[in-house]
Amino acid sequence: MQRYPMTPEGKIALEKELQHLKSVERPRITQAIAEAREHGDLKENAEYHAAREQQGFCEGRIQDIEGKLGASQVIDVKDLEQNGRVVFGVTVTIENLDTEERKTYKIVGDDEADFKINKISVNSPIARGLLSKSEGDEVKIVTPQGEVEYEIVSVEYL
Repeated sequence: MQRYPMTPEGKIALEKELQHLKSVERPRITQAIAEAREHGDLKENAEYHAAREQQGFCEGRIQDIEGKLGASQVIDVKDLEQNGRVVFGVTVTIENLDTEERKTYKIVGDDEADFKINKISVNSPIARGLLSKSEGDEVKIVTPQGEVEYEIVSVEYL
């Protein structure tokens, strides 16, 4: 069985989304289907077909979330030994050795990743290149722009 690593915050977010889908979206879609049926012929009823499509997406997402939660491996970095190594859940600051530009990322599970708020997936090229390295290490990471060399400035177990 595949395990899905996630932070405690990521698990809470998935549980909230699941609750919303089951208690708000599912009843709303069921109501929309019932109203569309009242309009008559279902073969040519666009509202009915749109609602059924929404229902399919909603039910698929519910199954996906339930599966991931059932196979989740919640990792809280606060419980880990703080030895300066880059592991799942840490916040790491890196510096591009060519441009001296610094970036800070939190390494999270796939469902939690959001590059806009500096949360990167544990499966991303940057995270894979940083995992198991320590503060002060220099790493070469292959990015879409080519190979980039970084120094790990700090590792925080927040």
